[in-house]
Amino acid sequence: MSATHGSSRGTGFGRRRAALAGSDRPTSRDVARAAGVSQATVSLVLGGKWRGRVSERTADAVRRAAGELEYRPNLAARSLRLGRTRTALLVVPALTHEYFARVYTGAARVADEHDFGVVLYPSPEGTGPARDPFGSARAAIDGVIASSMAADALSGIADGGLPLVMLDSGPGAAGGPPTVDLAVADGIRQVVRHLVGLGHRRITHLAADVDTWTFRVRAQTVREELAGVAGAELATERCELDVGPARAAAVRALTAPGRRPTALLCDGDVLAAGACKAARGLGLRVPDDVSVSGFDDLSLATALDPELTTVRLPAEDVGARGMSALLALLDGAPTPPTELPVHLIPRASTSPPPTD
Repeated sequence: MSATHGSSRGTGFGRRRAALAGSDRPTSRDVARAAGVSQATVSLVLGGKWRGRVSERTADAVRRAAGELEYRPNLAARSLRLGRTRTALLVVPALTHEYFARVYTGAARVADEHDFGVVLYPSPEGTGPARDPFGSARAAIDGVIASSMAADALSGIADGGLPLVMLDSGPGAAGGPPTVDLAVADGIRQVVRHLVGLGHRRITHLAADVDTWTFRVRAQTVREELAGVAGAELATERCELDVGPARAAAVRALTAPGRRPTALLCDGDVLAAGACKAARGLGLRVPDDVSVSGFDDLSLATALDPELTTVRLPAEDVGARGMSALLALLDGAPTPPTELPVHLIPRASTSPPPTD
């Protein structure tokens, strides 16, 4: 009996689907009629808001009807009703850096789960100002997720009350935009303690010459950590975030008057690659003559020889949490500050210092 009943029900759905063949795409009204419920019930079920309002049996009937009719919600119409385009703008410094490509991957994954799209907007000059990519972004997007390294690109984009979530900007002021940060200070602290634990006391910080929260925190943490280490000698060489400038900065550090540093602590893996090139060019061995550490754990870290001691950053989680925060902001839900943990990955580029 049940098999016969199920078969006739399937045939009924099939007839209804066939009746729609050659006509416009099925609508929520068609689904409601097929399932024997109201359009409001269809909206609740397919919108995932049915629990506590609709029975499990009714929800199953709606989903089954939608599947049989091959119904897909009309997102454009829903967007018009909500006054939204269901599009977020992700502003990053540049796509030449693997970290930000991974941030985008995480943001796009969460966006897709909520029928949102993500427009990726790299600042053309890396960290400088950029023009509004739409002429009037407020007319084309629902909100912005932005790296603090591309903050100058926000002029003209996020002004005027457009919902905004900041990445790597530090805990915001009360009433400011939601923030998603990495535990940068803890990451640098792990690196410093690793080097000190190996016996290093003469350390040069290859610092990124970028005035943003994340790099200010790194410099401050290096100073604070080494201030409490007896016999520690800290020097700093600033450079642009690229291999060439990092190589030049490392050469300056390794050839400066006085005793040579035994470790180069770099603000990023790209800077560490430049430091390794500088050491080899001067006839020095890594890590026998000088240890080198990075920060990011890019693919580059294991492509180098020796493989790089670095700090792993959960870049995809940063993008995912940023997108989740923006969705919560759009829904009027709480958006507390988020800080994601980071982890030191010791590899072969660091070892105890050479004996003087």
